[in-house]
Amino acid sequence: MQQRIGRDIRIMAMVKAEGYGHGMIQAAVSFARAGCDCFGVTEIEEGVALRGAGIQGQIFVLLGFQSSQEQLFFDYNLTPVVFDYQALKLLSQAAMRNGKELAVHLKVDCGMGRLGIMPSELQDLPAHLEECPGLSLAGIMSHFPMADDPASSHTLEMYQQYKKVCVQSSLQAPGLCHIANSGAALYFPETCGDMVRLGISLYGYYPDGAKGRQDEGAETLVPAMSFTTQVVQIKSVPAGTGISYGHTFITKQETKIAILPVGYANGFLRALSNKAQVLIRGQRARIIGRVCMNLCMADISEIQGVKTGDQVVILGSQGTETITADEIAERMGTISYEVLCLFGKNNERNYN
Repeated sequence: MQQRIGRDIRIMAMVKAEGYGHGMIQAAVSFARAGCDCFGVTEIEEGVALRGAGIQGQIFVLLGFQSSQEQLFFDYNLTPVVFDYQALKLLSQAAMRNGKELAVHLKVDCGMGRLGIMPSELQDLPAHLEECPGLSLAGIMSHFPMADDPASSHTLEMYQQYKKVCVQSSLQAPGLCHIANSGAALYFPETCGDMVRLGISLYGYYPDGAKGRQDEGAETLVPAMSFTTQVVQIKSVPAGTGISYGHTFITKQETKIAILPVGYANGFLRALSNKAQVLIRGQRARIIGRVCMNLCMADISEIQGVKTGDQVVILGSQGTETITADEIAERMGTISYEVLCLFGKNNERNYN
């Protein structure tokens, strides 16, 4: 990604939400080893945890803070993102108590309809900053809502508005202007600005799903996560047998099934019932019947030699077959981000 956007553009590695399910600290350590010196988290407690794990560099807290947490920015050298003027006052008071200057980044809502002050409110920014000693405006940021769609004109239109905001804010050089996420870095490189905030791409997925892989040809991202389990029981049932709760699947002939110790408590949601596939001995096996809290069943009638204890791939590759988070997400009616968060947060993580 650094080669793609250029060496002169800084990267903020998003490690929020437990590193998109991959483990916040382990992901940050890996990115730091690769040369990253800037990290993004949502809550201040995450920033404190990163410092406690020895992570150096700049850590941005993107989701604000509670009124009792201002001191943590000074104690742990964290960078606050502010999206209302009340936060500026609280941070200013803390800066004066500590006798230190604190650099802040201001978030502006240029079209996301989420966090951030409105561009029309920027006219009051100089007055607010003058009333807040101890603070310096180090950056202006915003966020794209449609950068995962390469065909959309909205991203470039919004970027033009954002550039006007950066000029209007009277940002003192060398402040950072940053708005680009993974989608923008991949599909709208002209919007990269001074820094890009990369999330899903750092974990090996395109923000627009499988289409991104096709668009990139030979230059593909490599998914970091796999999810495996093992067969706990094998049995054959006759035709007319109902499988699992509600008997939503009834066998039409004698069927050999493998019972797997994975269910919705592991993030393998009920929405995957009678839809998902898994890999056993390098072949695809369909999940039949309702997914239970801790179990699901796979039809292995056409797969020879399956034994109790055999590895089963829920996410990842086995032999020549691969199941991606995009495939699972399509069956769940969601996106790869949610699949990775579900699997990563609800299962034991091992690192190679």
